[in-house]
Amino acid sequence: MPELPDITAYLSALEPRVLNKSLERARLSSPFLLRTISPPLASVEGRTVRALQRAGKRIAIGLDGDLWLVLHLMIAGRLHWRPIGAKLGGRQNLAAFDFADGSLTLTEAGSKRRASLHLVEGAEGLRSLDPGGIDIFASTLDEFRGVLTVENHTLKRALTDPRLLSGIGNAYSDEILHAAQLSPLLQTGKMTPEQWQRLFDATRQTMQLWIDRLRAEALHSFPEKVTAFRKGMAVHGRYGQPCPRCGAKVLRIRYADNETNYCAVCQTGGKVLADRSLSRLLGSDWPRTLEELEALKRK
Repeated sequence: MPELPDITAYLSALEPRVLNKSLERARLSSPFLLRTISPPLASVEGRTVRALQRAGKRIAIGLDGDLWLVLHLMIAGRLHWRPIGAKLGGRQNLAAFDFADGSLTLTEAGSKRRASLHLVEGAEGLRSLDPGGIDIFASTLDEFRGVLTVENHTLKRALTDPRLLSGIGNAYSDEILHAAQLSPLLQTGKMTPEQWQRLFDATRQTMQLWIDRLRAEALHSFPEKVTAFRKGMAVHGRYGQPCPRCGAKVLRIRYADNETNYCAVCQTGGKVLADRSLSRLLGSDWPRTLEELEALKRK
């Protein structure tokens, strides 16, 4: 799912293409994409784009008359910039927004239709779609800690909860925790002041690093290949590869459709965190250290 750096890159790429430009036509090939009925989608046609902003992991396009088109790409939704009047043939093409110089199209890979489009009025309508997480760059350490300790959760869950922090998901939470050298399963209620400072600093620095990197790329060309697996990431998507800090192999915890990647040496004091898919195979032989894990692999 595109996260804060990816959404920022999209907004940077859209600004020179659609800001202060007239939206000539809005086309849908999938009626299930649009989740609102009033105002009607046709009411945006002929209006000028006046603002572009992020609402959590959503892209908000503000038009004359205080109307907002709000796109949530979910896991497999992606934006593309195509020649004017781009066709919407094929199952993946869901919508197109036509401007004088080109068409902004939305595609979604796979059979599940999770991406959504809302058309809302005014600031209140826009706020109704924002989960409410704080902006990490506009918060203090005390505010950051206060939000993440409202309930006692693992750091992985807390960082990715959109009601707590805005725009952080599975991929960048792995990178943040590696930078902070903290376990993804550390409970927020058990952290020391020094650990909170490390987490706060790592969150801001990691997100700024990737915002700057992806924004620079977007200024050269439209970000057509947005992915959760980026070259240069330390641990996310790098299971079995060497940690760039210590050289140990990156490990993972699998759950549902997600996985958490981490370095045991840098983040857990050498402890291997339990993984359901592996524990079913290994049973009582579950390894607790890297040495035990490597020994099992050699058997």
